[in-house]
Amino acid sequence: MRPTILIIDDDEKITSMLRRGLAFEGYDVKTAANGAEGLRTFAANEADVVILDVMMPQVDGFEVCRRLREGGSNVPVLMLTAKDEIEHRVKGLDLGADDYLVKPFALEELLARVRALLRRKSDHGNGAEAAVTFEDLTLDVDSREVTRSGKRLELTAKEFELLHLFMQNPKRVLSRDLIMDKIWGYDYSGESNVLEVYIAMLRQKTEEHGGKRLIQTIRGAGYILRGDN
Repeated sequence: MRPTILIIDDDEKITSMLRRGLAFEGYDVKTAANGAEGLRTFAANEADVVILDVMMPQVDGFEVCRRLREGGSNVPVLMLTAKDEIEHRVKGLDLGADDYLVKPFALEELLARVRALLRRKSDHGNGAEAAVTFEDLTLDVDSREVTRSGKRLELTAKEFELLHLFMQNPKRVLSRDLIMDKIWGYDYSGESNVLEVYIAMLRQKTEEHGGKRLIQTIRGAGYILRGDN
């Protein structure tokens, strides 16, 4: 079956361009002109990827993303925004978005990011492991629950993916390029400190109950999950 892409955007020109481009690539495309309509369309026709505009009247993209995640959906979300400030990008990612693209953008880049999101969705769906552990940290893939010393940690979708990558590769130095490719699907190098922001947030949450630092920086090489300080 063809992957289904749901576009939620109140800009008719953007929607029309994306619909044509995605359909030409072989995707089944559905559209919604606002956030409320988008949520109804998703409920009736669950998509494989949601392309979601941030700035919409009444129900904006942030609220749509929040409701999707609170409703239990792990559908990959690519947010479109005209705002290039880091706080807006982090807000969307923190609400559970998987990626973002700043307008104006090239259709070729959007298509590449959709392919990356579909690849990661397929990889996660084919995983055989139910849970992974490292010292007092446990990550359950099926329930998407993370605990440390028995205390549950509330992680966003992207934080979960990042921690999962570390726990799949304990005591191994992961370079910045490798992490960006595995988690975001393309290179942010020189453009953003999004990885550093997520490492800091993940450290805060995994250490908030007094646990020792597990995710450590290896200067000039990357990051590593290990138990020694």
